[in-house]
Amino acid sequence: MSRLHWRTALRLLALTFLITLVPEANGYSPFMNNRHGSFSKAPENGTSEQLASPYIAPGGLAALGSKKANKDSFATSQGKNVFEVIYQWKVIDFLYPSLQARNNAIRSRAFIPENNLPLGVDRFKNRIFITTPRWNPGVPATLSYLPLPVQDQSLPLIPYPDWSFHTTPQNADCSKLVSVYRIYVDECDRLWVLDAGVIDTLTNLQQVCPPKLLAFNLHTDELLFSYELPPEQVKQDSLHTNVVVDIRDGQCEDAFAYVADVWRYGVTVFSLREFKSWRTTNYLYNPNPVASDYNYQDLNFQWSDGVFGMSLSPVHRDGDRMLFYHPMSSFTEFQVPTSVLQNETIWQNFGLAKAFQPIGSRGKTGQSSTSGVSRENVQFFTLVQQSGVGCWDLAKPYNRNNLGVVEKDLEKITFPNDLKLDREPRQSVWVISNKLPVFLYSKLDYTEINFRILSTEVQKAIQGTVCDPRSPPNLAYNREPECDQ
Repeated sequence: MSRLHWRTALRLLALTFLITLVPEANGYSPFMNNRHGSFSKAPENGTSEQLASPYIAPGGLAALGSKKANKDSFATSQGKNVFEVIYQWKVIDFLYPSLQARNNAIRSRAFIPENNLPLGVDRFKNRIFITTPRWNPGVPATLSYLPLPVQDQSLPLIPYPDWSFHTTPQNADCSKLVSVYRIYVDECDRLWVLDAGVIDTLTNLQQVCPPKLLAFNLHTDELLFSYELPPEQVKQDSLHTNVVVDIRDGQCEDAFAYVADVWRYGVTVFSLREFKSWRTTNYLYNPNPVASDYNYQDLNFQWSDGVFGMSLSPVHRDGDRMLFYHPMSSFTEFQVPTSVLQNETIWQNFGLAKAFQPIGSRGKTGQSSTSGVSRENVQFFTLVQQSGVGCWDLAKPYNRNNLGVVEKDLEKITFPNDLKLDREPRQSVWVISNKLPVFLYSKLDYTEINFRILSTEVQKAIQGTVCDPRSPPNLAYNREPECDQ
């Protein structure tokens, strides 16, 4: 698909910025055109009323806009020191069958340690799963695991389910794992794996295999199925980077997976029962140009990344549930009923645009990568520019008076990139932080800790915050400036 002429793109961008709260961006991803994006060293010193959440507390609707907001502390609060470091690394290593095999891999440059960056995370019982996409050459395995409880915080990664499932980038075997970005453990004890099928994302992007979804039985580590996305659902420059799985009433064979295309602004819906998929589109999947400027440490860079973070509400009594989502380059949270996504007939026409709605803003520097909803119906979300994790009780209005801070820590939670809720009796939040902008645009210092997996129990995370369901809602309403969306 050819790009718009740049002048036309600028005109369209300006027009949509004036018309909508969340403009439809015609810009490009930071990794398009050799995937290096626009960035620079930063100098040393350098709206319209939103819709209420369907889970708003009683009296909340009447209060919206009726009171002056209290002083906003969401952007300045540092939260509590609750996250524990589970694993941490200066540089990523892998557990090879022998030292000789490892040395041979390094000698042949099949393994280049400094080219490996952990990105996705999830937990199942006594294992933690980690993804290492093939951003650069020298990534020998793209999905791994480590044991829990921890014996050594810097163990080498163990390829999952074993080395034989990982293809080499040259002469890639598309039946095997190519480049996994994120994973999802469902309530049926399956590990869903999203394989983008791309290699050398930062240097010479190649779509060597179609994007695909796979699922493994976590009790036996047996591959249950592999499904390639059809060519018509994969656009030029598509990058499929996140997946959530929707299951109702324990109906494991009737699962739906929602797959985010962060560069071409779409969500593909996969039905396990029908074993088919369809692509959904909406302008609210697009990035916000105002939110596309980032600062991390001394780096300034621009990302035009669209729909990315996704999480699911509880099932409503009418049998439906909401998909909460946000573009990476946005300050706003959105929602759409999953019944709309799951109705393929709608998407054979032009979709149902009005079913997609904004629910509120996290404010400036509120860009978030991923999110998840706990059993207490509290959403947790990363705050990539604030080096922290925030939370929201779904029963309260989504505004900054009701957004809580679990913890911010520039050293420990520096650039939190993935977040998951496990399914243990005492549920925990899991976060991976990885200094991604430094990896992309500068050079990591491999004498210091660069990558961390962190965890805290949900109850500890919400205790004493406005996210605790036992805490009453703050019904004051922050009217956000239009450019703050």
